[in-house]
Amino acid sequence: MTSLIWRAALIPGLALAAAPLAAQADRGLTLDEALRLSGAIEASASSPSNPRIVGPQEDIAAAEAEIAQARLRPNPEVSLEVENVAGTGAFSGLRSSEYTLSAGLPIELGGKRNARIAAARAEADLARLRGELSLSELGYLVRRRFVAAVAAEAKVELAADILERDRELLRIADALVDAGREPPLRALRARAALAEAEAELKAAQADALATRFALGALWSQDAAPEVPPEFPAIEPPHDLIASYSGLETRIAAAERIAAETEIDRQRSLGVPDPTVSAGVKRFEESNDNAFVVGVSIPLPLRNRNQGSVAAAQARARAAGAREAVAMADYRQEVAQARADYLSAEAKSTTLEERSLPQAEEALRLAEIGYRNGKFPLLEVLAAADTRDSIRRSIIDAREAQGAAAARLIRLAAQ
Repeated sequence: MTSLIWRAALIPGLALAAAPLAAQADRGLTLDEALRLSGAIEASASSPSNPRIVGPQEDIAAAEAEIAQARLRPNPEVSLEVENVAGTGAFSGLRSSEYTLSAGLPIELGGKRNARIAAARAEADLARLRGELSLSELGYLVRRRFVAAVAAEAKVELAADILERDRELLRIADALVDAGREPPLRALRARAALAEAEAELKAAQADALATRFALGALWSQDAAPEVPPEFPAIEPPHDLIASYSGLETRIAAAERIAAETEIDRQRSLGVPDPTVSAGVKRFEESNDNAFVVGVSIPLPLRNRNQGSVAAAQARARAAGAREAVAMADYRQEVAQARADYLSAEAKSTTLEERSLPQAEEALRLAEIGYRNGKFPLLEVLAAADTRDSIRRSIIDAREAQGAAAARLIRLAAQ
C-alpha cells in the first residue's frame, strides 16, 4: 500500500519539473513598447523629456545656431573725436575745437566668411551624425537590456519549477523514509536541496528586478513593467559585412572633414582685414565742415596665425588616422558580432532540438526505473539536474543571440 502511495506521488512531482522552458505567460511589456517608451523609435509621451534624446538634439540646435552666426558680417564702427579742447592760449575753452564724426566698416579678406560658414556646417553635420548615433545606441541598450530582463524572468520561472520539484521530492523522500525504503539521510539531502532551491529563487527574483530597473532607467526613474519570459525575435541585418559602413565610420569621416575645414578657417584668419572709414569734420572757430576718409590695416609682421594653422593641420592628420582606425575597428566588430550571433544561434538550436529532448527522455527512463525499483532516487535527481542545466544553457544562449542581434542592428545604422 505504501509502495502505491509513493509511486503515485512521484509521477506528478516529476511531471511538474518537465514543464517547457518558456511557459505561456500573461502579456507583459513588449520590445516594441520599450523602444517607443524610450523614444528610440516612434516617439511616446515620455520620450520628449528623455535626456538621452534631449541632449543630442540640443547639440544639433546649437550647431545650427553657429551656422547662422557664421553667416553674419562684421558690425560697422562709429567714432567721435574732439580735438583742441581745454588747452591754453588760443586753444582755451572750445573756440578752436574740432569735431570729427566718422563711420568705419571692416572688410573681410582671405575668404574668412566662406571658411567660417564651411567650418560651422561641418560641425553641424558632425552633430547630426552624433545625434543619430546616440539614438542608435539608445535602441541598442533597450534591446540588450530587454533581452537581459527576459532571460532573468526565464530563470525565475526555471527556479520556481526547480523549487516545486524539490518540494515534491522532499515529500516523496519523507514518505519513503517513513516506509523504510530509504535511509533518513535521503530526506536530509532532499531538505538541503529544497533550501538551496529557495535561495536560488530569491536570487533570481532579485536579479529580475534589477534588470527591470536597468531597462526602465533608459526612459524613467522607475523599474520597467514586467516582461514575459519568452525571448523576442530580433532579426539582425544579413548584408552588413558587404557594406562595412556605419555611423561610427561616418562620424570619423565627418570629424576629418571638420578638421580640414578648420585649416581653411585658420588660414583665412592670417589675412589682415582693412577698415575703411568716412566721416565729417567740423571746425568750431570758422564754422567750416570737411569730409574725412581713411583706411587702416594691420601689418602682419610677426603674427600671421601660423601657429593655429599648424595646429589645425596636425588635428586633421590625427582625424585621418582615427578614421582609418575606426574603419578597422568597425570591420572587426561587425565580424565578431556576426560570429557571436551565429554561434549562439547554433548552440540554442542544438540544445533545444537535440540536447533537451534527450535529457527529457533520460529523465523519463530514470523515473520509470525508479518506480520499478531499478534506480535509486539519486539517479532521478541527477537526470533532473542535467535537464535543468540544459534549460539554463538554452536561456544563456538565447540571451547571447539576442544581444548579438542588437549589436548588429546598431552597427547597421546608417
